[in-house]
Amino acid sequence: MKTAARLALALLLCPAARAAEQQVTPVQKVVQLLEGMLEKGKASGGPVQFAAYKQFCDDTSAAKERSIKEADEKIEILKADIELHAATIARLKKEIAEHEADLAAWAGDMQAATKVREIEKTAYDDSHKDHWDLSESVSALDRAIQVLKAQAFNRKQASSLAQVAALGGLRLIPDGAKRAIEAFLQEDPAADALSVTAPEAHGYEFQSHGIIAMLETQLLDKFVAERTDLEKDAGSTTKH
Repeated sequence: MKTAARLALALLLCPAARAAEQQVTPVQKVVQLLEGMLEKGKASGGPVQFAAYKQFCDDTSAAKERSIKEADEKIEILKADIELHAATIARLKKEIAEHEADLAAWAGDMQAATKVREIEKTAYDDSHKDHWDLSESVSALDRAIQVLKAQAFNRKQASSLAQVAALGGLRLIPDGAKRAIEAFLQEDPAADALSVTAPEAHGYEFQSHGIIAMLETQLLDKFVAERTDLEKDAGSTTKH
């Protein structure tokens, strides 16, 4: 009896439950779900965490924007430095090229000046040697002429003809004059003092006067004039 009563009561309640379920729409179910989630989020502290996360994002974003701005400013400064250094490099390259051109010109000038100095030194050495040779020749001629003149006037007291023979070793004495001097010396009769009265002695005296004239007019005067001209040229060069 009790079981039947319970079954009858359940049958009466089922239609009512189905009617209640049919009254809840899908939208209402979504709303209910969201409300449940909201309540659950409030219970777990969600707004506080969101606020903290938002603050972190804002701070990070501000820091990144500041870093980007500083980096952009540094890029502009570096660009300006690069342009300045590029201009400096171009200027230095131009100066280096100018200095290299100057060095090349100076090297050429130095080489040319060195060549000129070598030529001048050679000319000076030659001139100095010529002057020395001329002076030596003039002195030797003077001595030889004095010896020959003394020989012509006083054969017994005349000095040796070595001074005359020495003329053959001088560079500036012409070969013809050397041959004449050598021939004259070979005919010298001075070894025999008694021969001064012999015809050979008179011939020798004639040859002696001829040698003296040759030494004085053809050689001595010529060498003196050349030495004078050489000294004038040297004085003119020294003034310049």
